[in-house]
Amino acid sequence: MDTTEILKKVRKIEIKTKELSKHLFSGEYSSTFKGRGMSFSEVRNYQYGDDIRNIDWNVTARTGDPYIKVYEEERELTVVFLIDMSKSSFFGTVNQFKSEINTEICATLSFSALTNNDKVGAILFTDHVEKYIPPKKGRQHILRIIRELIYFKPNHQKTDLSEALKYLNNVVKKRSIAFVLSDYVSAPYEDALRVAAKRHDIIGVKVYDDLEERLPKVGLVKVKDAESGESQLIDTSSKSVRDAYQQHFNKHKEYYTSAFRKAGASTIDINTREDYVKHLLRFFKSRNR
Repeated sequence: MDTTEILKKVRKIEIKTKELSKHLFSGEYSSTFKGRGMSFSEVRNYQYGDDIRNIDWNVTARTGDPYIKVYEEERELTVVFLIDMSKSSFFGTVNQFKSEINTEICATLSFSALTNNDKVGAILFTDHVEKYIPPKKGRQHILRIIRELIYFKPNHQKTDLSEALKYLNNVVKKRSIAFVLSDYVSAPYEDALRVAAKRHDIIGVKVYDDLEERLPKVGLVKVKDAESGESQLIDTSSKSVRDAYQQHFNKHKEYYTSAFRKAGASTIDINTREDYVKHLLRFFKSRNR
């Protein structure tokens, strides 16, 4: 694909997602995230009514008097997207591949961040961290992220969310809003998620397809695991086979829901046949409440 075609496709996504961001998400984004980032300012003597969770125990022990940490609102936020680039993300049976929806979500939220003068970065991962784009401001930087999401060719096929979360914690020292976009078919990642959620505001975005949740009753079907490359013939007319398939999906979904809940992190679930816009709006409104 030549440069002209690449730019044309990037421009097409920019036009669609920038309008969505402008008309639907900019206000919601601002009211949801602005003021949530806090940075340390100073310590002062404890006063009646202060939150005891802010007590600086080191200074208190050293002076013999209770002191608390004072924080100030950070005017500039950092948004980081962790995007699953494994083989399973390049799948979809209705309107779009999961990877295409991931790209549009990242673009939409990036333009919302741009409106609020926030930095945006990205971590593209499989079972390895494939590429890191440090957080920066500006339209050209966002277009670069979109271009990478469309055309980047990963070196690996499988998924390991733990690696991406550990990398986030190591390279992004400042508290960030981190959207993790994946189908969440790999485990375990609970420990890495819990550690990352202590520093960052983590939002899990699970994008999945109908055919990953349940099998249609269509007789013998040859299926292939996108990440391992293994193929097998299965009888979809068998209820036990269809039930086992759905139980496998439910197992991963329950783990994902439980892991994020225990970490105190938010989740958004999006089916490829649905409009992701309504799910994002619902998330923003629920967070604001």
